[in-house]
Amino acid sequence: MSMENNIYYISPDNLEFANIVKVMQPGMKLALSEEAVQRIERCRNYLDHKIAASDEPMYGINTGFGSLHDRSIGKEDLGKLQENLVMSHACSTGDEVPREIVKLMLFLKIQALAYGNSGVQLSTVLRMIDLFNESIIPVVYQYGSLGASGDLSPLAHLSLPLIGLGEVHLDGHKVPAAVAFREYDWKPQQLKSKEGLALLNGTQFMSAYGVHLCLRVFKLVQLSDIIAALSLDAFDGRIEPFHELIQKIRPYKGQIETARRMRFLMDGSELINRPKKHIQDPYSFRCIPQVHGASKDSIDYVAYVFQREINSVTDNPTIFPEEDLIISAGNFHGQPLALALDNLCIAMSELGNISERRTYQLLSGNRGLPPFLVANPGLNSGFMIPQYTAAAMVSHNKQLCTPSSVDSIESSNGQEDHVSMGANAAIKAFKVMENLERILAIELFNAAQALEFRRPLKSSPFLEDFMKQYRTQVRFIEEDKVMYEDIQWTIEFLRDVKLELPELFRYGF
Repeated sequence: MSMENNIYYISPDNLEFANIVKVMQPGMKLALSEEAVQRIERCRNYLDHKIAASDEPMYGINTGFGSLHDRSIGKEDLGKLQENLVMSHACSTGDEVPREIVKLMLFLKIQALAYGNSGVQLSTVLRMIDLFNESIIPVVYQYGSLGASGDLSPLAHLSLPLIGLGEVHLDGHKVPAAVAFREYDWKPQQLKSKEGLALLNGTQFMSAYGVHLCLRVFKLVQLSDIIAALSLDAFDGRIEPFHELIQKIRPYKGQIETARRMRFLMDGSELINRPKKHIQDPYSFRCIPQVHGASKDSIDYVAYVFQREINSVTDNPTIFPEEDLIISAGNFHGQPLALALDNLCIAMSELGNISERRTYQLLSGNRGLPPFLVANPGLNSGFMIPQYTAAAMVSHNKQLCTPSSVDSIESSNGQEDHVSMGANAAIKAFKVMENLERILAIELFNAAQALEFRRPLKSSPFLEDFMKQYRTQVRFIEEDKVMYEDIQWTIEFLRDVKLELPELFRYGF
């Protein structure tokens, strides 16, 4: 892989999260490396010669699909078979998948086909690159994948535009794919044997959600520590629970890293260093290294899974030209992803759970803070109700943490008798992530308010700078007002803020 002049060259080299961050930047274009072109063409040529020279059944190439695998298809109908497959499998429903995730699906499918084990035509991959480069994003709906046999239905919607069908987003409008093709003077792709199956088999729906979630959560993990540090100072908390010796005698990586980060964030704070009347803090403050750290260790595992998945070939059957083998197997099965996504749900949910508890403590009227963080409580309800909102989302997240990966409903007349339900895990993980972002925003909203009651004492230089940036968007609240706008502005601040952090904060890639 290489990059030049805003062009990313897809190759069989190892794909990292950092590459995806660059690829998804506005204005980035894709192209195939010479090695990728050679691999794709070598595999396609091998398959064409194999079909011409043999009448032996090859699953999905000259047979039907799923429980229809024993139905033979004539050579004259192999292209029609693949076109029928794409059309018949586009049965998804529900809300639209966010466009940035669909664009990532498109990229990951192109990457998977570039390894040269799928048997597609070079022209098919190039048309997919055209869609990406022109930001013509297929319309994909959320529900339809069981997370095994690949993400069949969502990937069918992703692939429909290749044959001139389905819908796409073009210049901010949803239009039939045929309209976009006419505008660009493109002809629908004529699929050949195996191509529809290569396009539909694969884990790119689950993978795109998972990668998108990882990239979002890497930042939310950083913010969770920063916001927790603000809350700790605003609550007049103690620094001792973050001492290096405590972590050494229970040496989980996430715990050690979290305590180190908290010590960095609190360095130079007048508040954390002043004498304390209390000898202990509640668990939501005292156990930040243990709780945040455990979630980080889980997120590390999730990142490990998705980093490997995006470097995998997951369609079926798989073609090995040099070994003269076509093998029907199960790389499309999403069980690794389903387990990881369920784990991610729990890890994110717990970051939100402890965040809401810190918000609750800040409102309690203890340690010199006014009840509900308002100067004249009673006449003013202050910050009473934002905590309700956070609690509602924490409760919803707990419900969403019911694992999808333990469920399986057989399909295709029993041929596909165990499925992962990883697509459902992906959909609910996205919702948990959105809720976590909002819960952290509410904690920041409260912590910033509480910190003002500690003036003229200051927090650390880092946290004071963070507060200064935040206060350009959300002001201190003197008396009751409509607050939902402040909460939304806080959410947008978390999305937009650029974190200038030392190496110890680098996370995920």
